[in-house]
Amino acid sequence: MHLLYSLRGAVWLLVYLLFILAPLFALLAGSHPPSRDFWTELSVAFGYSGLAMMGLQFGLTARFRYVTAPWGEDVIYHFHRQISLIAVGLVVAHPIILVAVQPQLLAPSNMLEAPLTAHFALVSIAAVIVLVVTALWRVTLKIKYETWHLIHVVLAVVAITAGVVHMVGSSFYLVDPWKRSLWIGLTAFWIGLLFYVRIVKPLFMLRQPYRVAEVRKERGDTFTLVMQPDKHRGFRFSPGQFGWLTLWESPFAITAHPFSFSSSAAATDRRVEMTIRNLGDFTSNVHKVPAGQRVYLDGPYGAFTIGNPTDMHVLIAGGIGVTPMMSMIRTLADQEDKRPIVLLYGVQDWESITFREELEELKARLNLTVVYVLSKPPTGWTGETGFINAEILKRYLMPPYADHEYFICGPNVMMDAIEKALGEMNVPMSKYHSERYSFV
Repeated sequence: MHLLYSLRGAVWLLVYLLFILAPLFALLAGSHPPSRDFWTELSVAFGYSGLAMMGLQFGLTARFRYVTAPWGEDVIYHFHRQISLIAVGLVVAHPIILVAVQPQLLAPSNMLEAPLTAHFALVSIAAVIVLVVTALWRVTLKIKYETWHLIHVVLAVVAITAGVVHMVGSSFYLVDPWKRSLWIGLTAFWIGLLFYVRIVKPLFMLRQPYRVAEVRKERGDTFTLVMQPDKHRGFRFSPGQFGWLTLWESPFAITAHPFSFSSSAAATDRRVEMTIRNLGDFTSNVHKVPAGQRVYLDGPYGAFTIGNPTDMHVLIAGGIGVTPMMSMIRTLADQEDKRPIVLLYGVQDWESITFREELEELKARLNLTVVYVLSKPPTGWTGETGFINAEILKRYLMPPYADHEYFICGPNVMMDAIEKALGEMNVPMSKYHSERYSFV
């Protein structure tokens, strides 16, 4: 399975590079305009490459499971964020270099007499700058996630559309009709991706709603949504995967929210559970959802799942990061798996331990060891305190440590520390998996 995913990942990486580089290489074929100085040509190359990268962002966020499976949806979204910054840097560098080479372009008379396509370039650049600022500093600017998401989509469409109009309208390098057709075709492809995400996929979801069967209160200001398919068979998922939840709105809504499944993947009743902690905004209203409420699920997604050969599963969770671990534990219990499972669960205090009672009950069905690590232990606590580190791992795991398979989910700071600790224990990267939930 690892080899298959690696090959598939390599193929999709080549396809991605082809879509970015092919339009640039196409400029070298056919008719050529009069040559200009090096810096001007470089700025144009930056502009073309940056625009191609920006257009492909629609594909990265389209949630094609066959594409995201080799890496996991969270990795794709983090790649989307980083490659977007590179694309924006290239697009912004295009006019900066041009102005540095030809400062007369900034003269008021030249700016007023500039062709309409030049003004489209300014619109595109302004849109990408605002897009980056609102994405990087959304929390600082106190923009609600749903509002930001709408702004993000609108700005992306404006930036790419204006950029393509500028490029095709200028037509310095697109004198050949087939070159113009290539870029118009690419633009149509990008628009098609957006149409699929915003229209086609929601239409399929609209026909397969779920109904809330129960809202179950858990420890730690956390609630579990129990959902069942409404007149359809639902979908199967692997333990550790997640889905995008649309609540209170139709599947055509701009924003859906990602949550891990916490239920057993081996359950036969087709019900799906998501356990959600009150962290503000959207999550603060989950407890108000009435039974019978219609919701929509897009899933399953994610490569953070068990299934590879191993002698022991080591699950390392922080806070609500225990949710996918619970799905794994429940699934292994239903499958009557007898391999050892060690759950190291970092949490603030004793009363905040979500699933505490059920974890104790599951010990009767599994070879399960649960280690709670409390950052604020109660008086008389004799268990582990502070934060999960290499010393704690070594106290509860048997060497050789590289024989086990590790799953890590929680705050980024915790996951960074655990990954560093596993490196010090000579555990190869192929043996541990991290799930990072920040898709913004």
